Amino acid sequence: MGIEQPKTLGNGFVTTSLDKLVNWSRAKSLWPMTFGLACCAIEMMAAGAARFDLDRMGILFRASPRQSDVIIIAGTVTKKMLPVIMTVYEQMPEPKYVIAMGACASSGGVFDTYSVVQGIDEVLPVDVYIPGCPPRPEGLLYGLMKLQEKIMNERNSFGAAIGVGEVVNEA
Repeated sequence: MGIEQPKTLGNGFVTTSLDKLVNWSRAKSLWPMTFGLACCAIEMMAAGAARFDLDRMGILFRASPRQSDVIIIAGTVTKKMLPVIMTVYEQMPEPKYVIAMGACASSGGVFDTYSVVQGIDEVLPVDVYIPGCPPRPEGLLYGLMKLQEKIMNERNSFGAAIGVGEVVNEA
């Protein structure tokens, strides 16, 4: 799993491209930033608990942005909280991914007021949207699997990490 159409050179040898190897290792070891803002955070915690157990997929929640490669925006984003989110996002190393969890993070939800950001995609590049109010832990699990698929389809991810070219996303 993870290596598509292996080319064999005999017994015990398998070859693949460096991109596929790097993407496989990145996709199978996502470390999300624990950043819960409202009721969606309870569902995010439930996804990391024993019943759904994200650890079995290599997904470990981190408390430091410098150790994280995914930020899950779970809940209502207010304009007062936005500078903190931006600071945390800027502290994350490349490559970094964003998941908007719940109706509030995706579109502002039912809070159409001056103090609520009407979708985190106004300020951050969102990779995966998870609908619901609040979404079930299965929804977060599915969104993380979709992010893993997206990472697996990237090309030149290793080259971009060392400063040679840009990451190309295949459809």
